[in-house]
Amino acid sequence: MRYLASESLDIRENLALETYLMEHADLTEPILYFYINSPCIIVGRYQNVLAEINQQYVDDNHIILTRRTSGGGAVYDDLGNVSFSFITKDDGDAVGNFKRFTDPVIAALHKMGATGAAMTGRNDLTIDGKKFSGNAMHVENGRMFSHGTLMYDVDQTQIAKSLRVPADKLASKGVKSVRSRVTNLRPYFDAAYQHLTIAEFRDTLAKEILNVTDLQEAHQYHLTAADKQGVANLSAQYFKNWDWIYGNDPAYRLKRRQHFTAGTVEFDLNVDQGKIQAIQIHGDFFGQLPIADVTAKLTGVTYTSAAVQAVFDGLDVPSYFGKISAKELVDLLTRQPQGK
Repeated sequence: MRYLASESLDIRENLALETYLMEHADLTEPILYFYINSPCIIVGRYQNVLAEINQQYVDDNHIILTRRTSGGGAVYDDLGNVSFSFITKDDGDAVGNFKRFTDPVIAALHKMGATGAAMTGRNDLTIDGKKFSGNAMHVENGRMFSHGTLMYDVDQTQIAKSLRVPADKLASKGVKSVRSRVTNLRPYFDAAYQHLTIAEFRDTLAKEILNVTDLQEAHQYHLTAADKQGVANLSAQYFKNWDWIYGNDPAYRLKRRQHFTAGTVEFDLNVDQGKIQAIQIHGDFFGQLPIADVTAKLTGVTYTSAAVQAVFDGLDVPSYFGKISAKELVDLLTRQPQGK
């Protein structure tokens, strides 16, 4: 088995590298790939972003958001987490067989003192009934990866703040995350492993899985200049691309309503692939021009604050909404309410 640890802390580059290896690397031997990420959220391939995250909090705190190619639920990562990936050929006994790939990880954790770590359900690793790892797979053209997270010392307060289902009415066909009690591994380790840096934790895991005392003994996978360019291309094409992250959202319906001093406004909209496909506007506000003009201009617009703002910038807002300002309307239509 060959070994590679990413030097990047950007989840988008790290997922791009994983995808590139699956698609292009010589997989005569499997590759054990580790990566560490700065604060980020990764939603599953078939999920609705808006239904999974607190968009306002994510934006305000500069948390990177991307979508992975594998299924499953949304996860929050930061510098207290290590992600692992086994990249290999599909030999007919791998797809759906998470245990095959998590057993070596669990064995390593046991040696570090977390003897209660075990696989539960289909794809979670838990200890004391609390989840510390979620796992997912992606298979394509006879090649695949199985990857997972390992919470060593993640800031758990950020999980609840950033992964929060919105309180307003959103009906989506996307796959929903199942919120579970989570925990970090560090308190369960023997004393010798409770004060590791995140890189030391990664390296300790790698040595145990590869059965070497020094990673210099491991069969390293070395990236060429062509590999690095291919990774950069994939990152730009997918993991940093708005169309991949938001444009792949399943269709959903969203209702936003607020009472202002000058009247109540309600937006009822359908969004598909990140664009407003249909919208209705109701309320008891005092407008003079037909509101159908506004719905026509909003239909087909990308569902982002900037795109919606551009529409309202081109409107004579008082003629349609009376004394309700454009800023109030854009905020109502695009903001993410606080979740419950």
